[in-house]
Amino acid sequence: MERNIAVPGDVLSDNIRASGSGTYIHGGKVCASVYGLVNKGERYISVIPLAGKYIPQASDRVIGIVTETAYSNWIVDINSPYEGLLHISQYPRRIETEDMSRYLKVGDCILTMVKDVDAGMKVELTLKEKELRRLYDGRIVTISPTKMPRVIGRNGSMVRLLKSEIGCGMFVGQNGRIWINGSEDRIELAIQAIRYIEAYAHTQGLTDRVQAFLKAKEKTRYSRIHESRNSEEW
Repeated sequence: MERNIAVPGDVLSDNIRASGSGTYIHGGKVCASVYGLVNKGERYISVIPLAGKYIPQASDRVIGIVTETAYSNWIVDINSPYEGLLHISQYPRRIETEDMSRYLKVGDCILTMVKDVDAGMKVELTLKEKELRRLYDGRIVTISPTKMPRVIGRNGSMVRLLKSEIGCGMFVGQNGRIWINGSEDRIELAIQAIRYIEAYAHTQGLTDRVQAFLKAKEKTRYSRIHESRNSEEW
């Protein structure tokens, strides 16, 4: 069953306690504040935007790509209209300015966190938290940032499902980027699954859909392996 599409101002509920993200309260009713898909949960009603750029917020974990090394700062592309700044003081170890390129260079991919965003949209990043680091090998997939909540799932449930069912490493950034690591066939399957989630983000029962999708892909894969072995035997 597909979710209803709401436009700003649409009344979604009479229960103001159910107001979630993408909504506001007006006249004792919950109304949509963005154009998107209505998500009615057990306790809250939210609206998932159908389009939009990633707007950085403090504490967001994002996947960035170093684009420039400036004096005491790395300039980082965070898939946003605003670039990120990673100061050398926010690197996990003490380093000197002249040694910056030894630790991070242009083109490097990092899992980082938004430390602060000021009124002028200066975005400060940090690597001084658990798991934050440079990402080696692997591949990056970019999707619409508005679809990331569906890729993450409730309390990270969808990410856990993908990692366990596919057998790959994965970091998900709230800026619409996903880093995947593993064998080439596992990476390809993960990318297909992520694209599937992006395409069906507006539907209910998405977890069941994804499980069925992965099972079908695995069945096809094993059939091809079996056919290939039979051909070799002949």
